[in-house]
Amino acid sequence: MFDDFLLETVRLPDATLRDRHGGQGTPVLLLHGHPRTHATWNLVAPLLARHHTVICPDLRGFGKSSIPADTPDHAGSSKRAKANDCVALMRYLGHERFAVIGHDRGSYTAFRLAMDHPDNVTQLGILDAVPIVEALDRCDSTFANRWWHWFFFGQPEKPERAILADPDAWYGGSPALMGEEAYLDYRTAIHDPATVHGMVEDYRAGLGIDRRHDEEDRRAGRRVSCPTLILWSLRDDLELLYGDVLSVWEPWTTKLWGRGLDCGHHMPEEAPLELANEILAFLSEC
Repeated sequence: MFDDFLLETVRLPDATLRDRHGGQGTPVLLLHGHPRTHATWNLVAPLLARHHTVICPDLRGFGKSSIPADTPDHAGSSKRAKANDCVALMRYLGHERFAVIGHDRGSYTAFRLAMDHPDNVTQLGILDAVPIVEALDRCDSTFANRWWHWFFFGQPEKPERAILADPDAWYGGSPALMGEEAYLDYRTAIHDPATVHGMVEDYRAGLGIDRRHDEEDRRAGRRVSCPTLILWSLRDDLELLYGDVLSVWEPWTTKLWGRGLDCGHHMPEEAPLELANEILAFLSEC
């Protein structure tokens, strides 16, 4: 897994992140979703590393990175805090400007990176997501039925107790899909009570402080200033919920591309070659 990539743990000003990096060329930061670790990229990262330096961290609260301290506003788990970690990590590795690609919950940190740090982000890729404020503002019975976990995870204590009663049944996953090493890494994470709490806190932040940050940007008329690629899974819920996914992103971006991929939600694992080719084409053309 991740041949010729270096695995290390980096102590940053506000967090400690585990990351892998390898390859040569312009830098690309890959951010995983829930409940995965950086290992979800193990099939995609080597393909990108033929042309780019690729950096894959565990976000704070996930995998083997540090768990934020609990506060009433969940600020330590906010996408702003995680975006700040990413900038610090990339500076530590010698990269002041870089592309960022985020999947699922990682896409919200990628989006926040582009909004808060426009001088650092050269290109933005979003996989299977719309802005948090858009999802919550458009919430209806279909969203509540399909994505009920957003609101369950927002409750105190009970989500962790439910997940930890049987993490394998709750989250699923298999070595056949993920690869043996990636599956073991993921399984270690979902069986660790501290990590499960950190992952759930990401959702609690989403319903509060992250939504407020999006609302502040919208009121101020701020947009992503770099080229933006939106990809979504045709076998998941985004088209069902929003119809034209790109139309949701248009008010938030200035240069927009995107399409659906014929796969399920875990795109880096289910369609790694197609996804890598889409990312490479985007990075080379924009």
